[in-house]
Amino acid sequence: MPYSAAIVGGESKPFEHEVDARWLMAYAAALGDTNAAYLDTQAQAVIGHPMFPVCLEWPAIVDSANIAGGETATPDERARNVHAAHDLHIYRPISAGDRLTTKATVVGLKRIKPGAAQTLRLDTFADDGSLVCQTYQLGIIRGVDIIGEPTVVEPCPELPKPVAVTGDERRFEIPVAAQAAHVYSECAKIWNPIHTDRAVALAAGLPDIILHGTATMALAVSRIIHEILAGDSARVTRLGGRFNAMVLMPSTITLAVHGDRKGLVSYTVYTENGDAAIRQGFVCYR
Repeated sequence: MPYSAAIVGGESKPFEHEVDARWLMAYAAALGDTNAAYLDTQAQAVIGHPMFPVCLEWPAIVDSANIAGGETATPDERARNVHAAHDLHIYRPISAGDRLTTKATVVGLKRIKPGAAQTLRLDTFADDGSLVCQTYQLGIIRGVDIIGEPTVVEPCPELPKPVAVTGDERRFEIPVAAQAAHVYSECAKIWNPIHTDRAVALAAGLPDIILHGTATMALAVSRIIHEILAGDSARVTRLGGRFNAMVLMPSTITLAVHGDRKGLVSYTVYTENGDAAIRQGFVCYR
């Protein structure tokens, strides 16, 4: 059945999180990122990797299927939802000891050639009500139409203008271990069986289990922080990109940094076969 435009404007239930050092360290460890800011509890209160908010957002994303209007979609149709684009705004780093609340709001639904395109806004708040981070996430439900007129209750923020690709970009190879998706699933607490269960992945038409798009992006962001920001992840204010080709395991992905201009790094991530796993990637920093 088609997705109903009645879902637009609806909210998930709020999810409360008590963020401890163990979770923050586990997320960094899943990426093989040894930055002391994420791991050294003796030197300081550890902070989260800039991609860590995806861990907090996952329960709200799952619950968004229960928003009024979403009952028109079958479980099979919901399973076709592909994470297509990500735009994360970071207002302050997440630290061990934070008590945070995250909820999802459907802000747009429209028809596109592959199916229904749904945009979620994911808000994470501190106890005092201040906004810690906010993500605009595009999902494409393949082969599914919508009921009602395309609706947008909030336009997405304009994306940074990318640095032009010139062909002389800096390139970095990043190895991806055979069990990287299993480790990431457990450490991030993001459980989607296409990343860990081969039978489910094959039944979904995939060639094998695949690495999470957010894991691929996190690996790229880690390397950019190391190479360009001298390891200071607290400088990152925004990051994102569009997910394209699948990353299989084990393999080696290639990060191509196209340039660094006025607080903006533009990049592409390529699979071992040369396909773009992440297009229009960006990291904004202060």
